[in-house]
Amino acid sequence: MREKIQQIYLGHQKKFHFLLAGIVNTAVGLATYPILYLVLHPNGLGYIEILIIAQVICITFSFASNKYFVFKSKGDFKGEYIKFFLFHGLYFLINLIALPVLVEWIKLNPMIAQTIFSILIIVTSYFWHNSVTFKDPKRRLQ
Repeated sequence: MREKIQQIYLGHQKKFHFLLAGIVNTAVGLATYPILYLVLHPNGLGYIEILIIAQVICITFSFASNKYFVFKSKGDFKGEYIKFFLFHGLYFLINLIALPVLVEWIKLNPMIAQTIFSILIIVTSYFWHNSVTFKDPKRRLQ
């Protein structure tokens, strides 16, 4: 049984690492916006400005965990960061539109609205980063 589990792990190691990094990145991502909101909003920053700060922190943290822990990439830091940021930057632009709609029109709490939006990023990011950002030309999509 132990050998079978080890075999499954070795066959899907990158996916397990992505899952683990995803748990940590999700915790950081889900905590960052509310913490910044609770600290910065009473000091005059609006929820969009707080979103911008949170995104920069979360994208950079996520990039580092994916580059070094999940994909163990030795590729060009700058090029990979640009590809990584393109993915998350696109979501960020959509987020800038979606968050006010969810908060102002649908009347969701900003923390709940941002949590919902974060789930979309989690669902699609593995495929993008595996096949674009950290793609090893010697391997196929795993």
